[in-house]
Amino acid sequence: MELRHLRYFVAVAEELHFGRAAELLGISQPPLSQQIQALEQELGVRLFERSNRHVALTDAGRLFLEETRQTLAQVSKSVDVVRRAEQGEIGELQIGFTASAPFVSIIPRAVFAFRQAFPAVHLDLQEMTSRQVSQALLEKKLQIGMIRPLELPAELDAVELLSEPLVALLHAGHPLAGEQDRGLALAELADEPFVYFPRNYGSGLYGQFFNLARQAGFTPRVAQEANEALTIIGLVAAGLGVSVLPASFRRIRIDGVVFRTLIDADATTAVWLVKRRQERSPLAQAFMDLLTREVQALK
Repeated sequence: MELRHLRYFVAVAEELHFGRAAELLGISQPPLSQQIQALEQELGVRLFERSNRHVALTDAGRLFLEETRQTLAQVSKSVDVVRRAEQGEIGELQIGFTASAPFVSIIPRAVFAFRQAFPAVHLDLQEMTSRQVSQALLEKKLQIGMIRPLELPAELDAVELLSEPLVALLHAGHPLAGEQDRGLALAELADEPFVYFPRNYGSGLYGQFFNLARQAGFTPRVAQEANEALTIIGLVAAGLGVSVLPASFRRIRIDGVVFRTLIDADATTAVWLVKRRQERSPLAQAFMDLLTREVQALK
């Protein structure tokens, strides 16, 4: 039994006239009659009562019509689903992002715009460290990653979405907390205790910060470690040390913390859009295109 046989049957059942049904189907009447007879023989039941003047459905034919309409509707739906999936309109997109990424305003806006454009797509957003995102991409557990700069394996491609300054975080009572409009050299914090991510945590910011400190002529003394940037900010507010984070964290208002822009030449960080080189998902491409357009619109 082929789908065309079911379509032939529905056409005759709805028209109750072989001639009109054949005309709608774009075939001649004799082959249509033969196909219906073959269908009845295959099923072992009569679907139509025929006479020289009229055609009527049998009880079995009426039941078969209901089932056939549902079958054809499901086939049509399946075809539509496959085509939309191929075009990137439905499905699931798995995105990993570092904890600091949502504080860069362009990223939440891009996610919102993507959800508006592709409401049938399920976004699986997973917060990870930059290193974890890299590993998950290699293992095909993610399709897209948004991370801070990190040494990447050859299998991954990265595109810089944007860059932003690094800022020093100090307790409001710190001697260097004043003159917030003036930049601060990182070397001025050389003797300070720092609050920062653990070395093995996998944050892309760790290597950037320590490289910057080496250029400034010192090795930071990390007195307190924390896995989350928000925790770091809270510990600075508690007076446990100073820190260095991306400027986008200025959006977090915590009493007792002062942000000062670093004037060191390389005191910047970036957000990278990362994917596997072999990634071919239309959903992933659609998200990357949208995110890139959002970034370009700000320039």
